[in-house]
Amino acid sequence: MIQGNDVLVTGGAGSVGSYLVERLLEEDPNVVRVFDNNEANIASLKRSLDDERCRFLTGDVRDKDRLSRAFNGIDIVVHTAAMKHVDISEYNPFEAVKTNVLGLQNVVDTAIDAGVERVVFTSSDKAVDPANTMGTTKLLGEKLITAGNKYKGRPGIKLASVRFGNVINSSQSVIPLFREQIRDGGPVTITDERMTRFFLTWEQLGDLVIEAIEKTKGGEVFVHKMDAIGIEDLAEVMIESLAPKYGHDPDEIERKYIGKRIGETIHEETLTEREAQRTLEGSSTYAVVPETKGNNGYLTHEGIDGYSPTDSVVRSSGAAEKLTESEIESVLDENDVLEVDA
Repeated sequence: MIQGNDVLVTGGAGSVGSYLVERLLEEDPNVVRVFDNNEANIASLKRSLDDERCRFLTGDVRDKDRLSRAFNGIDIVVHTAAMKHVDISEYNPFEAVKTNVLGLQNVVDTAIDAGVERVVFTSSDKAVDPANTMGTTKLLGEKLITAGNKYKGRPGIKLASVRFGNVINSSQSVIPLFREQIRDGGPVTITDERMTRFFLTWEQLGDLVIEAIEKTKGGEVFVHKMDAIGIEDLAEVMIESLAPKYGHDPDEIERKYIGKRIGETIHEETLTEREAQRTLEGSSTYAVVPETKGNNGYLTHEGIDGYSPTDSVVRSSGAAEKLTESEIESVLDENDVLEVDA
């Protein structure tokens, strides 16, 4: 599906978007257009990639006219552009709606008009039973993407979402914050000792997006099977491993409990109870198919090759089996988290 086709990544110069650009290039596309409103990040990515298949476009998803130009001739759109930080979105909810909802609506409308074949929207597990503005906008984004498969009319476009938790070492995860605090000698701030989160690796994120592009029949939410980690355990592993490398005694690094922030949850969920009832399972991925019965049943769905119904979904990071500290250390080491600059 990707090989030989033209791909565009919105938010393509951000941490998630830039990784996906590199991963998509491995699938041998004809062209990858990087679309972002951050000029400095685009310039930096252009220098680091130096790939003649890449095109670097400045623009904002709030600007529908600019999207129309950018989407011209595109086969596949991966939509990552968003306000992603819970606290920033909570303080700036009107801006979060403009980018995460109205911007996404622009993407859907423009993709349909431009004859795009696939749109994959990168959502968040915070869309499940949302407790904050960011999660609420992501949930509405998923709804718009699913509805786009009916709204499109006759064009053959298929639209799907991918939902994931924290990507290890991404700018949205707690890992860079812990690293910076350890480097400075502490304190390491932990919001709540009970807090757990789902994590996945960059490679798993890439697999998830490519799976959605290739497997979607239209309207699904794809979810990678993620590991659950206790945030307090994560902090302890990072302190024990990194403090000596920064010249500090791990025992002298203060662990400071500051309480959860506004809109922050103790645990994360990947699916709602209602969604679990219509979830299909693949080897490493779940797919929540659209509702096809009752008042919401405006789409049909005939299943996905390689997926089967399941009733064994673990929906909450609080209920999931947590990685041990030694397992956490192995995961962090494999993803270069425990390395320090010379």
